[in-house]
Amino acid sequence: MSRNPRILISPSDLDSLQRLLDQQDAGRDALFAERLDQELARAEVVEPLPPGVVAMNSTVVFEDETGMRRQLKLCYPREARTGADCVSVLAPIGSALLGLSEGQRIEWEVPGGKRRLHVLAVSAPPGLAEQPAA
Repeated sequence: MSRNPRILISPSDLDSLQRLLDQQDAGRDALFAERLDQELARAEVVEPLPPGVVAMNSTVVFEDETGMRRQLKLCYPREARTGADCVSVLAPIGSALLGLSEGQRIEWEVPGGKRRLHVLAVSAPPGLAEQPAA
C-alpha cells in the first residue's frame, strides 16, 4: 500500500483542525501535528460529508492486520484525555482514520514500524445524522 487512500473532510472540521494546529507549540505533539497537517493538505473538502466517512466526533469500527476489532470515537486532544473510548486526532491512529470511508484500508507509521487497518463501520457524529443533504 504505497499510496494513501482518498480522504474527505467537511469544511467545519477542516477549520477547527486548522485552528487546533495553529495553537500547537513545538513540544511533544509537534510531529503528530505535522502528520495531521499533511493529511489535511491532501483531503478533499466536501459539503455535506457523505455517510460512512470518519469525521470529528464520529465513532469508527476498524480491524487491524491481526484481525483485532476496535471501536473508537475520533476526538480533539482534550476530550481524548478524559475518555478511554476516544482517540485524539493528533494520535497516529487518529490522523490515519480521519477522512476514511467504510471499506477503505490504510497503512500508517507508528513508533516501531507500520500498521494496517480496515475501516468496517462509521457512525455519524451526534447532530450530523439529522442534517438534510443540500
